[in-house]
Amino acid sequence: MQPFLLEIKQNNPVLNQFIGAWVCLGDQNMVVDVGPSNSVRRLLRSLAERDVKRIDYVLLTHIHIDHSGGLADFLDHFPMAGVICHDNGLKHMFDPSKLWTGSRHVLGDLADDYGPVKPVKKERLIPHSQADIRDLQIIDTPGHAHHHLSFIYEGHLFPGEAAGNYFRFDHRDYLRPATPSRFFLRECLMSIDRLMAHDDLPICYTHFGKAEGSHHIMARFRDQLLRWEEWIREEISMGHDHLVERCTEKLLRKDQNLSAIGSFLPEFQKREKFLMANSIIGFIEYLEKYP
Repeated sequence: MQPFLLEIKQNNPVLNQFIGAWVCLGDQNMVVDVGPSNSVRRLLRSLAERDVKRIDYVLLTHIHIDHSGGLADFLDHFPMAGVICHDNGLKHMFDPSKLWTGSRHVLGDLADDYGPVKPVKKERLIPHSQADIRDLQIIDTPGHAHHHLSFIYEGHLFPGEAAGNYFRFDHRDYLRPATPSRFFLRECLMSIDRLMAHDDLPICYTHFGKAEGSHHIMARFRDQLLRWEEWIREEISMGHDHLVERCTEKLLRKDQNLSAIGSFLPEFQKREKFLMANSIIGFIEYLEKYP
């Protein structure tokens, strides 16, 4: 059975058509990411409507709260499931206090929309370096976060946010870097190269949808990151007054991968500009640390 995407609707409608969980059903039933805590009940309801009674593994791309926040409640519902988590993220699943504090610092009110994170029992978590799951390839892909994984399963690539965020509106592609603080550009570029060394596969985004050719979309994304680096460096060189606003205006003007934003609903434009500003801040911090 082909993997399918379940949209996880959010309490705040600005966040709809943005967060999903990919589901693979067969001899092994897997879910890639589970979304935030405030909406996990909707994911559970969607799985129940499809008569899914068993999940063998949750494949956690990374521990950011829009991907992992609902994990504890999800595991209460599926007590047979194990969770593959990056070794570097395990401690934040056992004790999510720092994860929650950091999320509120970066996301502000958006963190409250997602909801707080409950601790996960250690015995439910499988360190990625020790995971050996039939037919599953686990790829270490730092950059968006240092605790980031991508997965290949059933002929599909699940990159989390290692390949940016991808949407398709009115038959137009929209591709945006997801580079919040703390962002690691060189690691991100190496992760893209690592993914492109694998076969050209359909690429399944948590944010949000599917593109048919991973090589093509990741080549675009790699080039986009390098252009953002160039354009944001130019703005930094001209001073820090209104730096994020200036960078936003420049990128919206020059980056054709963002041009579809004009066709978005106004509330989705607002969301994207907020997340774009967060991504720009991640770039600025990186470029000032590594000039």
